[in-house]
Amino acid sequence: MNDKIKILMTSDVHAYVFPYSYADGKSEDHGFGKAAHTIKRLKDENTIVIDNGDVLEGSPLAYYHFEKRRNEPNPFAKILNAIGYDYFNLGNHDFNHGEDVLMDYIHSLNMPCVSANVLYKGEALSKPYHIRKIAGKTIAIFGLVTQHIPFWEKPEHIEHFEFEDALEDAKKICQLIKENEHADYVIGVYHGGFETDPDTLEPKGAQTGENKGYQMCTQIDNLDILLCGHQHMEMCGTCSGTVYIQSAHNGRQISYIEIDPETNEIEAKLVDVDKEADEEILSIMAEEEKDCQKWLDQPLGTSKVDLLIKDEFDARLHKSQVITFLNNVCFEATGADISANALFLFAKGFEKNITMRDLVATYVFPNSLVVKKINGKILREYLERDAMFWDVRDGKIVVEAHNDFPTPQHHNYDMLDGIEYTIKVSNPVGQRITSLTRHGVPIKDEDEFSFVINNYRAAGGGDYDMVKDAPTLKEIQRNVVEIIADYISKHKVIDFEPVNNIKVEI
Repeated sequence: MNDKIKILMTSDVHAYVFPYSYADGKSEDHGFGKAAHTIKRLKDENTIVIDNGDVLEGSPLAYYHFEKRRNEPNPFAKILNAIGYDYFNLGNHDFNHGEDVLMDYIHSLNMPCVSANVLYKGEALSKPYHIRKIAGKTIAIFGLVTQHIPFWEKPEHIEHFEFEDALEDAKKICQLIKENEHADYVIGVYHGGFETDPDTLEPKGAQTGENKGYQMCTQIDNLDILLCGHQHMEMCGTCSGTVYIQSAHNGRQISYIEIDPETNEIEAKLVDVDKEADEEILSIMAEEEKDCQKWLDQPLGTSKVDLLIKDEFDARLHKSQVITFLNNVCFEATGADISANALFLFAKGFEKNITMRDLVATYVFPNSLVVKKINGKILREYLERDAMFWDVRDGKIVVEAHNDFPTPQHHNYDMLDGIEYTIKVSNPVGQRITSLTRHGVPIKDEDEFSFVINNYRAAGGGDYDMVKDAPTLKEIQRNVVEIIADYISKHKVIDFEPVNNIKVEI
């Protein structure tokens, strides 16, 4: 008999169940269907199976369910139950649909929640840690969620939630385990990543407190294993004696930990999901998926403007007219003076005959719209933050390294309409906006404008703190995809003169 202890973890599956792309129908090695097949193949009596959050948002199927079948039993909870997870953690995107949906999801699951630093109405969602005895060994397991959620989420979605500092709670919990248990292994399940590269010691992006994995490894002496997520990156290794691992997103990989109880050796590796999917898991949402596919192919209207994305880099460097279109939608919905939108990663744009499939494959987040009152000074600060997306390397304009790796931050580069501006990338950070006008007239610091952005950006998401405290003039509490769909259905034919108001130069 193999007495080795196995830990299998999924993270950031983002509501992908079926093994194909919603954009073009091509086969994909991702989703709960293939993850389930892999887990069932690897699992034995000495295995612990964990999900590390971000289950409820990300795929068109999730969008369809929570828009059209919100009041039905949560199918993603059914999937986790059927796979047979032992524990689940929450991720930041699990809060996107509001408190009722999240609490129903939690109560529908047949396994304990480990999110120890999340409080709901003053009560912790989980006890500090959980004890499992396997192969003659005692294992202590605790979970944490990035405490940065209030910086992104709509206030009404987290009205009764509190988020304690993940690092401080990890220290306290590990101390409790040390004092009260004779644990052979202590395992942290963290929906957060590494703020510092464990190998190079270089910072991984802005040091906002969103990710604290490196500090957990280096500041806690009895943390044996740290299972990470959130950053959508592949990594595993050892840092200050703590074995860490994080898998790719959308259910492409399983984080696999194997412990030898005789030698105490711990091995971490990333396992690609099987080529075969588990038909039992697929059957849980088969009928809903069929209805979703019909809904995705609904014709909404046509476009006389080329709105397809052929090259994402060029579409940002030279502002694709998809952005002009999205900003036009926001202008009509809000009456604002200035609008900002980003081109999300892997956005496909719109075919000549536009369908819902185009919309959900291009605007992938469940955002709403917020109109802020800003002045010229704030606008310039906003654009200077925006301009940090670019860099110059070998005489060419490129994406600045931290915006490209380890986790692409392309959703944090906005393109604005209602103004004209030039970004000179070779200038020092903070001095890159060399021209800023509205209708050809230079903008002064004291000039005032109404500015429509999504709710993530309005909360300062992406380090756009300069707009967070600006007065809110209006909120449109509808999903942006729904707003776009209504716009297309109303106008039927999308036709406008291309707007080339942004110049990015060396």
